[in-house]
Amino acid sequence: MVITTTGFSVLARLTGKSGGVESLNVAEYPGPLGIHDVNTMSKNIESTLLDKIVDGLTLDSAESAASAPAANARATVFTGSADEIQQYFDEREWSDGLPVVPPTAERIEAFLRFTDRAPDEVIAVLQSANLQATPWNIAANGVMAGCRPEHMPLLIAAVEALGEEKCSLNNIGSSSALVPFVLFNGPIVDQLGIKAGGQLASRLPNAVIGRAIGLIIRNIAGFRPGSTYMGTFGYPLAFALAEDTGHADGSPWEPFHVEQGFDRGTSTVTVGITSNWGSSPAPYDRPEQDGASITLKMLSQEILKKTRIYNFPGSGPHADTVMLTVMLSPPVARTLAAAGYSKQQVKEYLCEHTRMSLREFDWLSRYTSISGVMARERVAEGVFPPAFAGSPDDIIKVLSGPDIISIIVCGDPYRNRLMVMEGGHTKPTTKIIQLPRDWNHLQRR
Repeated sequence: MVITTTGFSVLARLTGKSGGVESLNVAEYPGPLGIHDVNTMSKNIESTLLDKIVDGLTLDSAESAASAPAANARATVFTGSADEIQQYFDEREWSDGLPVVPPTAERIEAFLRFTDRAPDEVIAVLQSANLQATPWNIAANGVMAGCRPEHMPLLIAAVEALGEEKCSLNNIGSSSALVPFVLFNGPIVDQLGIKAGGQLASRLPNAVIGRAIGLIIRNIAGFRPGSTYMGTFGYPLAFALAEDTGHADGSPWEPFHVEQGFDRGTSTVTVGITSNWGSSPAPYDRPEQDGASITLKMLSQEILKKTRIYNFPGSGPHADTVMLTVMLSPPVARTLAAAGYSKQQVKEYLCEHTRMSLREFDWLSRYTSISGVMARERVAEGVFPPAFAGSPDDIIKVLSGPDIISIIVCGDPYRNRLMVMEGGHTKPTTKIIQLPRDWNHLQRR
């Protein structure tokens, strides 16, 4: 059985199911545990929670996490006008709140021409609903989002990445509102006109591809706001990016997918997860300091503002995985490169210079994390390095190492902006985009 707080029981049962426990008993603590005082907690535990725990440990059956019996994926589920179709989808929470393109069989078949995979082949089993993602239902969500048929290979590769264990998709139901995003690299970026420049996340085709990923998360992975997707303030739409490597004004460094071991001429998709789409500071040159130095110091400060900072120093099997994705506009990246910095050297600088006092770190760890565990305890567990067992005024390095940082060059080529996105419980996961055998012929049609 499992103990949850109010509102998280459905998510707990689905998480149990994804781990192989079909019927999980749940004892739900009433109300917001994180802000209850000791007396209120004691009262709620004694009057309500203990009985539920005893029942959960002694009763033979539990409310099942299983969904409705599997339906025929190719059956026509509704016929009606555009408004009636939209209402039908909205009532079943199949839509993200925006109008959808009805996924008719004819439209889905048009998408399936852009893959060599069989319509019912299992591409991945997506947690937490543990539903099978197939080309047929992937295409249905792509149609709904407004994608074009030629986007189908990208969506399949993204689903493959979502299904990887290190992507840790089953953890995104967190109340901190974790949102998936996809990054594209390689020749496919130019072939399909995926945007790497200004306003990239909100332009076509990026916007519809990102939306399709969000619908897949909703309809196949089973994350529905308010029951299994518990972001306190809700969610923006999932988004798509491309790295700017295609012209002289783009990235001065090797592309992200090359860093991951792929050939430059290979098209890839990377799935990441972030809990913020935050501010984008602009570093400006000043007579007393060069632009590269200002940028690096500003990045260090931006990292220190992130709410999951209490997890950044952790390493080893018992540490929570938290990744950072740093987005640099091309002028900022070129300024750093001109000063002699490689991507790896930027990461190493940030690891060395992102520092704070142990006193401040312990305060953040105690009051912004549910565990409230102090740094010294994490050292004893082998999660934090020995420096975190020092005195309160000691200055400690916050990042565990350069490997938790990804650097992406993208955005407006005429603006000096940067952004730091923190992830949660996941590692960026990259997959090759497999094009159909007759891709070139299909593209010419």
